[in-house]
Amino acid sequence: MKPLEGMTALVTGASRGIGAAAAALLAEAGADIVVHYNAAREAAESTARECERRGASAAVVQADLRNFAELDRLKETLDAAGLSPDILVNNAGISHYGLFTDVTAQDWEDVVGVNLKGMFRLTQLLVPAMISRRYGRIINISSVWGVAGASCEALYSLTKGGVNAFTKALAKELAPSGVTVNAVAPGAVETDMMRGFDEEELAALRADIPAGRLARPEEIASLIRFLASPESGYITGQIISPNGGWLT
Repeated sequence: MKPLEGMTALVTGASRGIGAAAAALLAEAGADIVVHYNAAREAAESTARECERRGASAAVVQADLRNFAELDRLKETLDAAGLSPDILVNNAGISHYGLFTDVTAQDWEDVVGVNLKGMFRLTQLLVPAMISRRYGRIINISSVWGVAGASCEALYSLTKGGVNAFTKALAKELAPSGVTVNAVAPGAVETDMMRGFDEEELAALRADIPAGRLARPEEIASLIRFLASPESGYITGQIISPNGGWLT
């Protein structure tokens, strides 16, 4: 069975990591995929080929999420191609590690621009069609640090906390229209975001996690796939944190 057959899913930041894994599993479940990227076109095309290998059609679109004009152009591109996503996975994100007092204006513009501004505007552009169809699934990728906060990650934690608040508020607004809004707030995942940690730091991190390891992107993607399915229709406004018992 392919529960998402006949649907279209747009996954932002789908050139790698959780985004690429989510795109592949949504394709396997029957959805046609729109692979979004900003700079990594070759990797995005690789994701699209993997989606096609799993039986879906796949389109690749580019936009800098910090730029409203580029998001408006992305929407025009989708409209011209006859694509109106039933499922939106707001996955693209930028991390930031450093002292709060060292955060620069550019750091603020970049992290807030991608993690909040772009997510907000893209959702705003796609929601009207979901409301019209009285069906939609919006899945925002947050972080365990949006729930608990992290030392030396004040800016990142701030934006992910914003993702969680946005999720809860929008879920209440869209529930009467048959559109669900949920957030997935992973703990430590084996993605490029972890490349800033050396092996000693990673070992210490694993020791703090009751499961004793980092998550695989596919494990987070499996939750995204469920939240994208018709069967998840009574789940909305939830912040679900797959973190191996790290935060309970």
